[in-house]
Amino acid sequence: MSEKLTMPEKLPTSENLTTSENLLEVRDVRKSFRVPHAGNNTLCALDGITLDLARGETLGLVGESGCGKSTLARTLMMLERPDSGTVRFDGVDPFSLRGTDLLKFRRRVQMVFQDPYASLNSRMSAAEIVAEPWRSHKGLVSNRKDRDMRVRALLDLVGLGAKAAAKYPQEFSGGQRQRIGIARALALNPDVIICDEPVSALDLSVQAQVLNLLNDLQQQLGISYLFISHDLSVVRHVADRVAVMYLGRIIETGPIESVFDRSDHPYTAALMSAAPTLDGGGRKDRILLTGEVPSPINPPSGCRFRTRCWKATEECATSTPAASADPEVAGHTALCHHPILLEGSGRESVPA
Repeated sequence: MSEKLTMPEKLPTSENLTTSENLLEVRDVRKSFRVPHAGNNTLCALDGITLDLARGETLGLVGESGCGKSTLARTLMMLERPDSGTVRFDGVDPFSLRGTDLLKFRRRVQMVFQDPYASLNSRMSAAEIVAEPWRSHKGLVSNRKDRDMRVRALLDLVGLGAKAAAKYPQEFSGGQRQRIGIARALALNPDVIICDEPVSALDLSVQAQVLNLLNDLQQQLGISYLFISHDLSVVRHVADRVAVMYLGRIIETGPIESVFDRSDHPYTAALMSAAPTLDGGGRKDRILLTGEVPSPINPPSGCRFRTRCWKATEECATSTPAASADPEVAGHTALCHHPILLEGSGRESVPA
């Protein structure tokens, strides 16, 4: 970098912001929406979501479109209020904060959006976009010279350079626009960045550049990421742990290699079997699911995956499964009455 980046100081721990083992803790969070044109039914977008995010960790969140990933992101950003359950950030419920404490919390959690063009104001230059958060969070830059120096440093940090400051979003490529979005997210020196499909709109070569940038920034700044994506190869590249969602529930979670290589939930195993391999083909044990994805307005009873699962029994229809721990891998759990046991160490194989 041409100039050393001076980031805003981390917020001090106070009586309102305490330190906990995990930076983010979500427990049994539920969120429903009314659907007036469907007979006044309700759509349960989040149904008992529980997850943790440690400091400096990347948690991948994967699942089909409509499973609730973005609703969870909006809830963690406090754009939606959960119907029940708790969200604790650094030991504090952010939904209980008001005034100055709430403003401080919003500094600590930022977001990188899916569309790198729609999320930027085309009438603002790159410098104005990056500096915009300081208009709401006053006192972080002392004067115009300090602001301009910080903007140049942030643009350098994301690989754009100070010359990009005067340009407008339409003058950049998709990858460069996403770098501007990342610089804006970094302006307040957050502890957590929620990345909602941040590379899905980019070409493959540009995806790799942005993902490597996110990894480099995490190593330099110690940021935690909640990385939302439907692209399994991307999640495997960037995440330390992964949580798999299906119809509003997290059905499997654990260390990235464990979940990818020895999935315990039938749905996760089907997802992983469909992922392309380096030789261009699919896995030998490809699992082909039958049936359509159920409507979230009227989901199946018990296990929500049971209507497409080859292991489903009457128990799956009558009771909601509890999380079962993988005895071979710490922290690997699956929400399933009959978890899969993959080959090896006497583990059961999946159907071809």
